[in-house]
Amino acid sequence: MELIRSAGRKAVAIPGDLRDEAFCQRLVEDAARELGGLDILVNNAARQRTKPAIAEISSADFDATMKTNVYAPFWLTKAAVARMGPGAVIVNTSSEQASDPSEDLVDYALTGAAVLNFTKSMAKQLAPKGIRVNAVAPGPFWTPLQVSGGATPEKLQKFGSQSPLGRPGQPAEIASLYVAAADPALSYSTGQIFGATGGGGQPA
Repeated sequence: MELIRSAGRKAVAIPGDLRDEAFCQRLVEDAARELGGLDILVNNAARQRTKPAIAEISSADFDATMKTNVYAPFWLTKAAVARMGPGAVIVNTSSEQASDPSEDLVDYALTGAAVLNFTKSMAKQLAPKGIRVNAVAPGPFWTPLQVSGGATPEKLQKFGSQSPLGRPGQPAEIASLYVAAADPALSYSTGQIFGATGGGGQPA
């Protein structure tokens, strides 16, 4: 917040639970009101829990992952589109897991594939309205997902080492892809997947 404001921009914090449809609707309404409109929506929140066997994924865990990673982008997009005009952009966040899933991230990988499909279908649906929809699909990046249950301590020790670059990415190394996905200069790019996997291939 302070970094945004120090750059002379306006920032508004709207805390809440993205797993709740009513909050998602209110979030978009409040953001549009406080910021004077809505031109860009970035769906970036996610939930990831490592589970070595499907028997260990409870219905509650599965529901929480689906609500965070799939329902929330759906609800937010639905609310945002009603307020967007030509030139607006939606940027979703998928994952390399969408096309190369790990055996211990079954539910998370499933949501990555859903977001990829959602991006492509919404790009076609919204193209006549002049609204672009793209997605960023990261590979192994250091984020709060890993250290909050998304990876085991053992896996963290070698996290990202299997990528061709031999290391995980840092958040600063992917930020510009979100900027590019929303840049008006890329006005012919919609339904595109911008990958950053350290050489590990592009989700399609």
